[in-house]
Amino acid sequence: MSHTNTKVDTAPKRSDEPIWWGLFGAGGTWFAMLTPITIFVIGVLVPMGLVEFDYERVSSFASTIIGGLFIIATLALPMWHAMHRLHHGMHDLKIHTGVVGKIACYWVASAITLLAIIFVLMV
Repeated sequence: MSHTNTKVDTAPKRSDEPIWWGLFGAGGTWFAMLTPITIFVIGVLVPMGLVEFDYERVSSFASTIIGGLFIIATLALPMWHAMHRLHHGMHDLKIHTGVVGKIACYWVASAITLLAIIFVLMV
């Protein structure tokens, strides 16, 4: 059995991809599992009168830590998923935007996340 001489890179370049893939995965999971339930409750059950929401009830939920985190995650995580998919989808379509496209996509997701945090803190 012969062994080929292969060199192992002992100092690989650090990548920021695990961060973006983590947010992509969390956003996709949130969007697939919790968004349909949220839409069903707010878009079907509330209009049918089966669940009642009033401002005080929603405001008191949003002012708790769990409620605030739920609202932030509902707005921010699917956006991170979508922007990461858009960034890599453009590459797959041979639209190479490079670092500018990456910054633009993740800037949009960051802006939505920041706006969600501001919204929750103002409630």
